[in-house]
Amino acid sequence: MSQPTTSSKETAPSFGGATLGQYLADLAAKVPAPGGGAVAALHAAQGAALVAMVARYTTRAKDVEHRPIIDRIIEAADAARDRAIALADADAAAFTAVGAAYKLPKTTPEELAGRTEAITAALVQAARVPAAVVDEADEILSLAAELLPIGNPNVVTDIGAAADAARAAATSSQLNIEINVASLRAEQGDRFAAVLVRVEEIMARADGLHADVLHAVRS
Repeated sequence: MSQPTTSSKETAPSFGGATLGQYLADLAAKVPAPGGGAVAALHAAQGAALVAMVARYTTRAKDVEHRPIIDRIIEAADAARDRAIALADADAAAFTAVGAAYKLPKTTPEELAGRTEAITAALVQAARVPAAVVDEADEILSLAAELLPIGNPNVVTDIGAAADAARAAATSSQLNIEINVASLRAEQGDRFAAVLVRVEEIMARADGLHADVLHAVRS
């Protein structure tokens, strides 16, 4: 997250009740937020929604033996979707806070010190939010992998789409973590090293699940 362009839009948007058209218009506009961080969180939300949808299609009479697992997956996926939407809001708020911190006065030593502290705190929070999105992507991918062997084969491609969405959530979050960490001192940025390693693992798992779904479709 580099220093955002100055804009008259100073408040972070809310995504839970926004229409798709309004979200896309805001995303396309020359405003600080939403941006790539919100997109990453909404990738996760879409992946979670796809997992929940496939699970709900796996409640036929023939699926009765798997019903406890399916019910758990539905509950977990719905909760992940809600958290991911909240993270989209949190990312927009974090981006707005970074912009506000950079605008603080710096004419006196006290003001400069306060501004520096505010920028650091805002950048740390701006990295924490995509790190939380990585957590959601990890869980969504795990749920998708668990669902694949027992899910309704008529919607198996949606499991692959969920894996792809989780992958996109993780890799987009990686970019946002990296750019924020680049502006922090090493001891502050190092706390995110483990998350960045997990992104690489998520990418590999998602690619594997995508291949498994393709195999299922082509078999």
